[in-house]
Amino acid sequence: MIASDTRKLPRAGIALSGLGLGCAQLGGLYQAMSEDEARAIVDAAWDLGVRYFDTAPYYGYTLSERRLGAALRERERAGYVVSTKVGRLMLPDDAVQPGENGWAQPLPFRPRFDYSYDGVMRSHEESLRRLDMDRVDILYVHDIGNVTHGARQPHYWEQLTSGGGFRALTRLRDEGSVGAIGLGVNEWEIIADAMDACDIDCALLAGRYTLLEQASLEPLLDRCAQRGIGIVIGGPFNSGILAGNRKFNYEDAPADIVARVEAIEAVCREYDAPIQAAALQFPMAHPAVVSCVAGAQSPAQLRQNAAWFAQQLPAGLWRELARRGLIDGRAPTP
Repeated sequence: MIASDTRKLPRAGIALSGLGLGCAQLGGLYQAMSEDEARAIVDAAWDLGVRYFDTAPYYGYTLSERRLGAALRERERAGYVVSTKVGRLMLPDDAVQPGENGWAQPLPFRPRFDYSYDGVMRSHEESLRRLDMDRVDILYVHDIGNVTHGARQPHYWEQLTSGGGFRALTRLRDEGSVGAIGLGVNEWEIIADAMDACDIDCALLAGRYTLLEQASLEPLLDRCAQRGIGIVIGGPFNSGILAGNRKFNYEDAPADIVARVEAIEAVCREYDAPIQAAALQFPMAHPAVVSCVAGAQSPAQLRQNAAWFAQQLPAGLWRELARRGLIDGRAPTP
């Protein structure tokens, strides 16, 4: 695939570019980014044919949504797809400090979890104002799950279910205010739970179906393919360990993960294939997957991602990775 190739969400008919732009970096994830730098990244994405942009109120404490909306303002609205998220209300707070939660220069808002009916409706309205748009195409529930909430997960899950959060999402879709609804999470198990609780259209799954790990294959992705629920792959580099650093799940990678990545890298070298290209292309082979979303710190990094995404890789690479047990032998490959 090339970046501009499109696939549709089966239920909603929304066409997403194969390569999407994750906009956490526009909010200054780990390092500060200027307005001009953020605009240059969105412009470079557009020039590459990228037409799917994923953001969230949490990114930079509203900064990402504001910057993405400004960068797209002069583009024809029907020409691109935007997703954002609900689950955190952003409340004014002048005590917010640089570096909080990894945001280099966050705006003066503090997140408060709220997955209730009123919380979802309010979050959606506030996102529209920040984006300066009359609609978003996809609305995800952000970071619901045990990893985020621990012992508080049952409380927030109840907000989504009996508290009306899912009902609010369904209403927004039925009214045509959004085109599709789903979850944007780092845990595949909660997507499976949501499929039983709400008629979702899609999910953005970050880091859990990648070249490095495929535990979600049969429990989730195959089921999604059968039910027509589209999967957007986030975190294709598993926080960077598949792109050359030693971070995994946003922390220093443990020794067993480093060893597995080194074994994958060794096979990639044998086939003269950049591991980054393999990481971007591998998840796209699954029939449930409609797009792969990656962030970028600069236009040059984004252009490199697009080149890796389109690079022709030898079929023998995938066979050898499966033969050595480095990818699940049942996983579809490019």
